[in-house]
Amino acid sequence: MKRSVSLLTFAGAAVGAAPAMAADLNVALEIPRLSVAEYHKPYVAIWIEKPDATAAGTLAVWYDPDSKEDHGAKWLKDMRQWWRKAGREMKFPADGVSGATRAPGPHKVVFSGAKGALKTLKPGQYTLVVEAAREVGGHEAVRVPFTWGKPGKPASARGSAELGAVTVSVK
Repeated sequence: MKRSVSLLTFAGAAVGAAPAMAADLNVALEIPRLSVAEYHKPYVAIWIEKPDATAAGTLAVWYDPDSKEDHGAKWLKDMRQWWRKAGREMKFPADGVSGATRAPGPHKVVFSGAKGALKTLKPGQYTLVVEAAREVGGHEAVRVPFTWGKPGKPASARGSAELGAVTVSVK
């Protein structure tokens, strides 16, 4: 009988943990159109930081992967915060993480809790960081705190130049 209780307790704990693993992280971000003489689409890194500000995982890196002789990857280090915390350890292109730069405007990205950096993320408090850097342009990072493991109200923050609004929600 005790063994049955243990199995039921274990099964109940597994079901209770399921929402954290099945959750998705929805990110909406805006890349503003800047009125400058020479405009280049920004390189963007999206990653998660733990409460101690160490990297928990990289979700996306938007850069120019088709640049001749891989010169696109050469400029990834211009996203200094991400590069120091997680980028320099990665190999590019990174399957499921890297992609092409995006044009100005609103962008929505859904990161599945069953894949990549979110797959092993434990429930708790984290910060989503979006960092952008442009050739012949500026650099900016926006931080948005969120709770992983349970759906909640969206959280948002706004950049001042290279990034507009960044909104994060757990679904």
